[in-house]
Amino acid sequence: MKKISLSLCAYAFAHAALAQSPAAASAANSSSVTVYGVIDMSLVYSSKVGPDNGSRASLDSGDAMASRIGLRGREELGDGLAAIFQLETGFAGDDGAMATPGTLFDRKSVAGLAGRFGTLTVGRQTDYLEEIGQQYTSFQIFGGGGVRAAHFNSLDRITGARSNNSLRFDTAEYGGLRGSFYYGAGEVAGSTRSGQSLGVGGNFRRGDVGVGAAYFQSKLASDALPARAGDTELKTFTLGASYQAGPAKLFAAWSQIRRPTQQPLAGSGLVAITSATRANVLDVGVDYALDSKLHLLASVIHDRADLSRAAGGATRGSTTQFNLGVDLLLSKRTDVYAMASRQQARDVLNPGIISAAYSSAPADDSSQNVLRVGLRHKF
Repeated sequence: MKKISLSLCAYAFAHAALAQSPAAASAANSSSVTVYGVIDMSLVYSSKVGPDNGSRASLDSGDAMASRIGLRGREELGDGLAAIFQLETGFAGDDGAMATPGTLFDRKSVAGLAGRFGTLTVGRQTDYLEEIGQQYTSFQIFGGGGVRAAHFNSLDRITGARSNNSLRFDTAEYGGLRGSFYYGAGEVAGSTRSGQSLGVGGNFRRGDVGVGAAYFQSKLASDALPARAGDTELKTFTLGASYQAGPAKLFAAWSQIRRPTQQPLAGSGLVAITSATRANVLDVGVDYALDSKLHLLASVIHDRADLSRAAGGATRGSTTQFNLGVDLLLSKRTDVYAMASRQQARDVLNPGIISAAYSSAPADDSSQNVLRVGLRHKF
């Protein structure tokens, strides 16, 4: 595996070097390969983490923008048609580990065709909800690592959730309008419904105004009694909008997530908010440019969830996260930032601000404060 990845990198760097040569460019001007990536590192203080709710200091990778390296290629085929590919892997800058052990290109692995009517890609990729998140939610300014937990632990998919064996078609833009269609094959013998996923989305942008929406649903690949393979396990929809008012970009988004196969909860104690059958997430914020280099950032995310209880206990829980930040652009590719967030939980376990799956969370519904100071470089 290491030999394969090194060979791919060597191939890409060789092509990148040839692209700088006029002779090479004229000899192969119909194709290109680009190496790109992001390294994001931050010092983080979290006020309450673990069973004793102790404070924690850490050096994190990818809290504001996931650290990654990728290859992107394009070959012109004529008549406006091009063959394309993209391979992208995430990594932890603090220790060099793969973001997803055992999966080399965990972020994206696609090949496709691009033409006058749009782009078709097949492989491992995200659906259109990520594009909605990048334009209309706190994801765009505070990063997926800092807002994922507040968005129903990413089950609304706006911070980028990937599906294998998928097909995606994005239309060309017509009068500011663009659409997207998504299909994920479950690859279960005897049942095309099992493990299947479907998505659709669209976006309209004209001048200072943008409006977009996307829907995604997925089905169980195997039995999880009493639910059966092929039953719908997730339905999620997000509607977002933004307006550029001079130096201030104002944005807002509403997500609704439904989990039809979620069973009633036993007992009355605190549970993870993702144990809910339904949740609504409201995300509003502003990105204010003091000048071309300095941005002031602020947002609020409220997650309200319905809990199904077999007997007793709270039937509704919520989290509210407040975010403030400043971002200084040192160049087009490098910036430094400072961000402060506070998350409050009510009648559910606090999921923690950084990362997902309660990895850096309080042990109960205590509030958590997180401070981040970081450096981000794009290449």
